[in-house]
Amino acid sequence: MPAHVLILGGTTEARRLAADLAVRSGVRVTTSLAGRVARPGALPGEVRVGGFGGPEGLADWLREHRVDALVDATHPFAGTITAHAARAARATGVPAVVLRRPGWRPGPGDRWYDVASLAGAAEALPALGRRIFLSTGRLGLAAFASLTGLHFLVRSVEPPEPPLPPDARVILARGPFTVPDETRLLLTHRIDVLVTKDSGGRATAAKLTAARDLGLPVVVVRRPPLPDGVEAVPDVASALERLGLAADGGPGA
Repeated sequence: MPAHVLILGGTTEARRLAADLAVRSGVRVTTSLAGRVARPGALPGEVRVGGFGGPEGLADWLREHRVDALVDATHPFAGTITAHAARAARATGVPAVVLRRPGWRPGPGDRWYDVASLAGAAEALPALGRRIFLSTGRLGLAAFASLTGLHFLVRSVEPPEPPLPPDARVILARGPFTVPDETRLLLTHRIDVLVTKDSGGRATAAKLTAARDLGLPVVVVRRPPLPDGVEAVPDVASALERLGLAADGGPGA
């Protein structure tokens, strides 16, 4: 039987890992998606969509489908599924690895305000500006719904879930974005402050460069901590090494 790897996906890194594993002899790969995006792109290997029913449901799935290794390559802010994956891996003895791209780091000229949550970001905004570019995704906007006297430009891939701030304009777009495009967006909408989660990666990092070039403050929501005893690897190559798969395309020793 081929070695069965389950990837908890939804990120660029998950897609790259699935593509690498799918062409290897002796490896079967399944990518699981939460189902929050209506039209996800095609993925190599097998794909399942939907939740597992908590850590116990995931543990049952690992046993039933004879999974040999679990890779949590979900979004850095998907704290619940990461906790569930860690518990399921411990319960079943299935080797597990967390694949997380490194977070962003401020550079010279950046005006970053570090906060622990979306609620913390909302609390910081009134002192920083009146026209806000809210680039935190479609979930969690309720944290800003009580803010009056501020105008929000909200960008997400899918229509955001209510409640939204009372004065909000929504635009739907999917990265990657370029620095000229982001600069034009900030200028056109006369943005005073950018709010973002520390997602990391290049696909949406251009907004940070544009904000720096324009001298705008950026409120950055920190990532949730990993569960106790869980460590992350930063890239696909490190995940493959942790799984014991050789770089030449075959199973490792």
